[in-house]
Amino acid sequence: MALKIVRNDITRMAVDAIVNTANKRVTVGEGCDSAVYDAAGYDELLSYRKEKIGEVSEGEVFITPGFNLPAKNIIHAVSPCYIDGNSKEEEKLRGCYRKVLKLADEKGIKSIAFPLISTGSFGYPKEEGLRIALDEINSYLIKKDKEIYLTVFDSESVSLGKKVTSELKEYISNNYVEEANLNEYSGTLAGKAPTEISEDLFFNRTSARLTAQNYLGEEQEKKAKKRNGLFSGLKRGAKETGSQAEAHPGNAMPSFGMSCSMAREIEPSGDIEEESLAEDAFDYDDIQAEISDALKERMKHLTDTFSEYLLYLIAQKGLSNADVYKRAVVDKKVFSKIKNNPNAHPQKITALCLCVGAGLNLDETKDLLARAGYALSPCDKTDIIFSYFIENGIYDMIEIDIQLEEHGLSYLID
Repeated sequence: MALKIVRNDITRMAVDAIVNTANKRVTVGEGCDSAVYDAAGYDELLSYRKEKIGEVSEGEVFITPGFNLPAKNIIHAVSPCYIDGNSKEEEKLRGCYRKVLKLADEKGIKSIAFPLISTGSFGYPKEEGLRIALDEINSYLIKKDKEIYLTVFDSESVSLGKKVTSELKEYISNNYVEEANLNEYSGTLAGKAPTEISEDLFFNRTSARLTAQNYLGEEQEKKAKKRNGLFSGLKRGAKETGSQAEAHPGNAMPSFGMSCSMAREIEPSGDIEEESLAEDAFDYDDIQAEISDALKERMKHLTDTFSEYLLYLIAQKGLSNADVYKRAVVDKKVFSKIKNNPNAHPQKITALCLCVGAGLNLDETKDLLARAGYALSPCDKTDIIFSYFIENGIYDMIEIDIQLEEHGLSYLID
């Protein structure tokens, strides 16, 4: 069976065993440990450990009854604390997963629910903890048959999930184009292959979003809009002044050349501060230079392959390769093949995950995908869901995977 990530309180999982992140001493810790004790029966479970288990070394595991839990058993993994990443934390964490699964086999346990061990109060980075969990569980499932869940239920995840679920539903409704609805475009798209139609529709729909923010950033884009309004007003005002001067030479405007109508046109609105308007007006050449420099830099990479452009974007954003493949939940070996082969052609889903891992915006994502021959399609819900997360700057692979599953799509993480 495949691994499945679910958003659920692990204490409510009706499985043969849940896994608890335990302390080596006979004490109850924060987070998952406390929640498990409270749900199972605090005094009963603590007494059982004192009398029958005692102190357990870091990285080791032990089993207790589930008591008041829906789960029949609790496998406690004495989780390693994260120090600096160089103190054998990974070795210990991998050992926890292996020992839990070995103990589950010995006890005949067929279904088991894990938290992300050590990623809570023990301090292990979430993405790295997820990568290790996936490595170990998937390696196990190649040889063994077991129903395994990874549960995600911290307050941050629940809050994000509520927000995403409601907004994503509307986003899909607004952006997803079912194949059956393509008939209305038959006049303009007749004779095109379905993939060509999908790409045409998507790029027509999104072309209006290609704004100055690609080069200027949000704040500079606001300035550019104000500046454009100012210069448009100046041009119109100058034209009106000239016309008035021709028709009524004696009533020409003063030498500063601003008509009353023009003054009204460029009068600051509620979102433009009057005192900053004049200052902003003189930044036009600087902004133009920034745009020009950004375009020149982009042109240097016009012929880059997927691999070359990905590495360029990673460097431009000040990230390390490890940052990207860990956040993308892409295997290090897969990433190395892409990095070391300029002509590497990854699967589309891998490319999308790397876009998330690199924190790309939507335009950068489209550009990078195109270099591998891919495009985001409005007829593919997986593409729409990735587009939503990227467009909203939510680079969380666990949440993406949960949303794919909740919309009846194939999981990424299995």
